[in-house]
Amino acid sequence: MWFFYGLKPALCWMFLLSAMGLGHCAWAAQLGALDVKSPVSHDSLKLEAHELKWIAEHRRVIVASVQFPLYLFKDEHGQWSGLNNDILQRLSRMTGLEFVHEESFSTEHLLGLLESGRADMNTTLSVNDERKGFLDFSHAFGGAGWVFVGRAGAASVDSLEDLSGKVLALPARHALEAGIRRDYPQIELRSVKTYAEARALVESAEADVTIENEMGAHLYPAGRLAIGSSIEGMWEADHLALRKGQPQLLSILNKALEAFPPAELRAIRSKWLSGMVPGQPLSLWQRFYQWGCWGVFFAGLFGLISLLWNQRLSMQIKQRLKAEQRLGDQLAFQHALMDAMPDPVFVRDLEGRLIMCNKSYEEHLSTRFDQVQGKRLTEVDVLPASTAELLHAEIMDQLSSRKTLFTERQLMFKSGVRDVYQWTVPFYSAEGLLRGVVGGWTDTHGRQRYEPD
Repeated sequence: MWFFYGLKPALCWMFLLSAMGLGHCAWAAQLGALDVKSPVSHDSLKLEAHELKWIAEHRRVIVASVQFPLYLFKDEHGQWSGLNNDILQRLSRMTGLEFVHEESFSTEHLLGLLESGRADMNTTLSVNDERKGFLDFSHAFGGAGWVFVGRAGAASVDSLEDLSGKVLALPARHALEAGIRRDYPQIELRSVKTYAEARALVESAEADVTIENEMGAHLYPAGRLAIGSSIEGMWEADHLALRKGQPQLLSILNKALEAFPPAELRAIRSKWLSGMVPGQPLSLWQRFYQWGCWGVFFAGLFGLISLLWNQRLSMQIKQRLKAEQRLGDQLAFQHALMDAMPDPVFVRDLEGRLIMCNKSYEEHLSTRFDQVQGKRLTEVDVLPASTAELLHAEIMDQLSSRKTLFTERQLMFKSGVRDVYQWTVPFYSAEGLLRGVVGGWTDTHGRQRYEPD
């Protein structure tokens, strides 16, 4: 026993050295895979005098931005983040331009901002013939394919020809919409506002499939949906889309993209796309070095097994506490996200009882969550009795039919009649079991509606 305690410091040093060797090995392998070189010529951007003058006079560039996970989104602090935001920040350091995000909530609305001149550019739009009429596109700096998203268990769709006579749901003014209407008139196109509505139509069997970006499609829980085949011959390249009439800005951004260090661009994409960008194969020497590092690591690890065994139980407890904390953080973020929504949003269970709502819901109905939690609309005095009975009956019908609801209507509130855009969508557990509905409404009085051309 005394010998064991005397050996303990030596074993700790052995483990430390092996861990340092493993870290050095992983770092060397990563550098070899990414082919990262010394950061020379990172700021080798050469601009003409008239371009520098244009930057001085038009330093602030408005970027119309719609949230698209991994590429562009707002974090829990409300700050813009993602792959495209990192690229914009790097371009800002290279050129001196200041990129300011103007948030949009649909492709149709985003295109309207660019057409009307209220925004100067965008980072997520794909190229098509319609958009070339009023937009210029920069050099490409990456891309991904398009995939079909259909119902789990349904017949697979491997090509657009397989959709003959079927319903395809797409957000209005989707990049592929014009080409599909032209080349595949036998496909019935169903236009909606957002990808979320398109997915809801597929889930409820009102549409057969929708089409999404290959990388973005994998970010959502599958539920009753399944990701199908890629669309052959169709590639969504990453461009910066600029409103026409800005040749100086287009030239500046193209030069900046040409001067963008390739290793840095690969590192940014690898950071956000979780290693989906393949690296270079390791050389024989790198593999030998890596095997040697792993050998040293496992030799040290074997010597520390007896020490780690005694701490196993305490480590498990710590891990469980951390997992509970992460779950609590996720729940807090979900509540913060709902409360940040300007429109009322609610969640009800299979009996129509309120599970969750946001601050806007409380304000519109002049109530507090603790007063209406676990109660049906007909059990609380927040709406006229006729309206409460109508909405509760509709929710129960939806739970029975499992259909979604997106409609414009007039509803009687205690403050009077309002014109609203109402939406209600059934939601399911990870096992595919119906759990309730999530819904809300938008007061459409005085708001401009964007309709597809």
